[in-house]
Amino acid sequence: MAKLLVVVDYQIDFVDGALGFKGAEKIAPSIASLIKEFRKNNDDVVFTFDTHDADYLNTTEGKYLPVPHCLKGTAGWGLYPEIAPLLGDAKIFEKPGFGSKELGHYIEEHSYDEIYLCGLVSDICVFSNAIIAKSSASPYAKIKVVRDATSSFDLEMQEKAFDVLKHLHIEII
Repeated sequence: MAKLLVVVDYQIDFVDGALGFKGAEKIAPSIASLIKEFRKNNDDVVFTFDTHDADYLNTTEGKYLPVPHCLKGTAGWGLYPEIAPLLGDAKIFEKPGFGSKELGHYIEEHSYDEIYLCGLVSDICVFSNAIIAKSSASPYAKIKVVRDATSSFDLEMQEKAFDVLKHLHIEII
């Protein structure tokens, strides 16, 4: 059974940087455990990196969220220190918005039976990439979001997003 773990945007700026929030650091042990488990079982692990340039504030996202963050090459763009040593030679998908089209293409090219997602922010980027995974994977693949390895600054919105994902046959485990 081919499995994929997608670690979404667990970057410094989302944990304790420009858009960091209380509690984001608490999911690091769960993410680390998932990465180690997948690697132990020779399953695939990939990462998405929210990636912006100096002109971020001129983008549509920048106009709605006028907080420069995850500027490529800055400290805040990097993986959270507890997770960074686990990157290894994993594939990284840099994305200028919420979802990664490249992740979708990657999933289309592989025959995964199960795709797991974790990281930040549950109701924005994890949500977007779970839908991309669902629409890019085989109709037989199971898509799962790992609840204790994702979080949001708005836990009420997180639960609403999880309800929508369940309605789309994406499991919240």
